[in-house]
Amino acid sequence: MHELKLRTRFCETDAIGHINNTSYFIYLEDARLKFFESIGASVEIKDFNIILASVKCDFVSQAFYNEELTIRTGVAKLGNTSCELAHEILDAETGRLIARGKAVVVFFDFDKQQSRPIPDDIRGILEKHLQTAM
Repeated sequence: MHELKLRTRFCETDAIGHINNTSYFIYLEDARLKFFESIGASVEIKDFNIILASVKCDFVSQAFYNEELTIRTGVAKLGNTSCELAHEILDAETGRLIARGKAVVVFFDFDKQQSRPIPDDIRGILEKHLQTAM
């Protein structure tokens, strides 16, 4: 499981005073990119061959300005051309669950404009990150 720590910013709050729901999707994107970077997948634009097929976020509790968050990312499912990532967003200090997310990413051939099999080397690493539950 990969962990990313970040501190919420004032610009991510809304009129209610908590972190706006749209910010969570940015956090999940950042966590996905850092996860793939940590397993050796290139995240350079010219080499990046992964597209987002779907993303969801369940909001469990509120986060606020200047709160340090921990975002945990693991692999929930592994297919032939895609994988589902599971995320947990936690208060870094207390461990309180703030949100749960899921994202399906597809390995993609941009020249052919179609999905492609997950490369064997990446598949082997993804298998090591499979989570039984998150």
